[in-house]
Amino acid sequence: MKIIAKSLAKGLAIILPIVITIELIRWLLVTIESRLAPVLELVLPPSWYLPGMAIAAFVLLCVVIGFSARWRGFDWLWQLPGKLLLKLPGTKQIYGMLQDLMDVMSGKNFADESVVMVKLPGTDIELIGIVTKKGGLDGDRMSSLMNEEQLAVFIPMAYNVGGYTIIVPRSCTRNLEMKPAEALQLVLSGGLGSTKS
Repeated sequence: MKIIAKSLAKGLAIILPIVITIELIRWLLVTIESRLAPVLELVLPPSWYLPGMAIAAFVLLCVVIGFSARWRGFDWLWQLPGKLLLKLPGTKQIYGMLQDLMDVMSGKNFADESVVMVKLPGTDIELIGIVTKKGGLDGDRMSSLMNEEQLAVFIPMAYNVGGYTIIVPRSCTRNLEMKPAEALQLVLSGGLGSTKS
């Protein structure tokens, strides 16, 4: 009986991530297709529309928006809906959380060479973190709380989209040759993810 339970757990660990990933991708594609297809059918003659064109149009729209956001005028325009959502009660928390989540997961606002190992004082314990601010910078609220020899380090938590920001002396850190996105993936998976370096 014990071997059956272990085999079941192992099988679920292999199959569930695959099934959930496929279902999430399928849900996203079906949602995009069902929402944009009617718009394309209004613009295109009925005989021209083929299934999947809405997804292709969505990808193209994302590329155009991303490319045009490189210019300040367009960037301001694309940021406007988000700014409006941040002012509305209820949507502020949801949109803000999703925006922060995307920023953290993409490694946005983290500079390269900012991944560090933080040594806890008086112990041999070390934590992987990402330097978010350096002390002594003018006009920055977080930086104003620190002296020049301190760093603000974001310590992500395993299996959780969250973490802690700690203020530590530079002497308690050592740099790691790793990109912020790699460090986040490594820590969020508890080190159980891919073994590729």
